Amino acid sequence: MTHPYDALTPDCVIDCLEQIGLRCDLRLLALNSYENRVYQVGIEDDTPVIAKFYREDRWSDAQILEEHAFAQALADHDISVVAPEKIDEETLHHHADQRFSIFKRRGGYPPELDNLDHLYRLGQTLGRIHRVGSARPFQHRLALDIERMASQSRLFLEAQVVPADLLPAYSSVARDCEVAVTELLATMTAKDFVRLHGDCHCGNILWRDDTPHFVDLDDCINGPAIQDVWMFLNGETAQREQQLSEFVAGYEEFHDFDPRQLHWIEALRTLRIMHHAHWLARRWDDPAFPKAFPWFGQPRFWSDHILELREQLAAMNEPTLRLL
Repeated sequence: MTHPYDALTPDCVIDCLEQIGLRCDLRLLALNSYENRVYQVGIEDDTPVIAKFYREDRWSDAQILEEHAFAQALADHDISVVAPEKIDEETLHHHADQRFSIFKRRGGYPPELDNLDHLYRLGQTLGRIHRVGSARPFQHRLALDIERMASQSRLFLEAQVVPADLLPAYSSVARDCEVAVTELLATMTAKDFVRLHGDCHCGNILWRDDTPHFVDLDDCINGPAIQDVWMFLNGETAQREQQLSEFVAGYEEFHDFDPRQLHWIEALRTLRIMHHAHWLARRWDDPAFPKAFPWFGQPRFWSDHILELREQLAAMNEPTLRLL
């Protein structure tokens, strides 16, 4: 079976960059990326660049360009994001049946989530991001959606992936999760949606010079602000409440925080868990995925996934985190 990235050889990568005027020195380093393909490419007499090649049929050109425009809008407000470079006034390039963009190389390390000062600074930066994001919605990007992330995920996995002996248990708990998520998010309306980073975990933040630099807006969406917040909270309830309070103190310097969204955290976590399993299953024909996730699809994985969903059902019935 052939795959769209089979044609993305080192020679193809170099040819694509040279077509837009970047003279490569033939140093090529594949970076950690699954959905797309990302390379650090050496440039003659200059610093290396990051070249990102977009997965075929995932996003339309309009959706990619809307992501680029959002990144540039954030950069224009002096928010530290890694926006694509303009080359001949274009940020999205086409060559050899590939779509790609060029980014400056940016170094750093993940934030320390047990460091309250880091959380405060993250809150400040996300408050600024959401202030810009609330100016207007995306027109082409996706929105956070229960049907897409839960129902469609469950139906695909039931039909094609979950082992037959575990299917009744999976179907039962997944349906119960859908019901619980729908009830918890019933108060969420279009007015709660802003333009979000969408995949706001530590791997997409580089900490350098006491500043968080946000990278990879590939999953930016319309959604509630809390979606960009909850992944920074970890540990026991008391720890998470302390982390949340420090984060919100920084956030509210730049943008209002709506405490009613705290009620949605476990529902949003459940959506991510269900959608992640679906994402792995849909990408299994990509040779990079079996190598990176060899445990996926094994009976043990599905047993653990079912247990995780049961734990989420319990979590969705627990009291909401308090803002201290």
